Amino acid sequence: MKKQLFLLGFMICSMTMIGQTEKKESWYLKVGGSYFMQTAATEFPTVGGQAALSKVFVGGNLISEESITGSFGEGFRTGAGVGYRFTDRLGVEMGINYYNSNDKTMVKRVDDGAVTLRSVGQIRAFDLAPAIVLFLGEVKGFETYSKVGVIVPVHGDLTIKTNAVVAPGVNVFSKDVIKPNPTVGFQAALGTSYKLAKNLSAFAELEYRNFTVHGKDKETTEFTINGTDRLNTRTTAQIHSNYSDRLDSNSNNSQFNTIDSTKPTDELSSYVGISGLGFTLGMKYSL
Repeated sequence: MKKQLFLLGFMICSMTMIGQTEKKESWYLKVGGSYFMQTAATEFPTVGGQAALSKVFVGGNLISEESITGSFGEGFRTGAGVGYRFTDRLGVEMGINYYNSNDKTMVKRVDDGAVTLRSVGQIRAFDLAPAIVLFLGEVKGFETYSKVGVIVPVHGDLTIKTNAVVAPGVNVFSKDVIKPNPTVGFQAALGTSYKLAKNLSAFAELEYRNFTVHGKDKETTEFTINGTDRLNTRTTAQIHSNYSDRLDSNSNNSQFNTIDSTKPTDELSSYVGISGLGFTLGMKYSL
């Protein structure tokens, strides 16, 4: 709620400046690349029934256990955008971005010094990022600006790859793809641009963004044993899962009913965070 009020207040203050500044309408195009670092860590959701834990066993006995926390806010982003400047001080932008997170370990098990289970997740996503831009003035060729807006993911998924040694000499690999429900995030940035030519500028931005992704459904797209494809041996319930906020006697879940192998399994919904602080470098062309 605080974020929405802040955004509304920013918009109102920005709009009042339209009548206070000389009109200077112009369009511009931007391209850039970014690297983000995660800013908030939470416990990862369960993976295939395995809790987000790192366990160490010696001689079959558990000797240590710790929670695995983090977010998918660390990674690379490329993007392009178009902006329209109403006045010397006020403008709007629409960005389109592709984000590729770093790999994150979500589950791990070590037996007698050897890793026998590891699940690694990665998020890839396209998003739209509309924003209001407030230009703060030019000093010695550098024009500073701030912007605030929202992030609307339009396509993407969380891919989880799991390698497990289920018995001596038996290595199992699976790849699960989780599709998200629609969501909206928040972005705010402080940047500066420097004019290189009449219509060409270089820019740099420090950006904070924050949003969470809520799983909709999951599908196992790969399943191998010792490198041999065995996906056709899996049932519909083992391959497909539907996420919901509540499980009960009507759910296709082993905690409440005998699993119907011909239908997707019902699982509790999970959330992952994509919060990060990023630095962007790019070029801007004024039309």
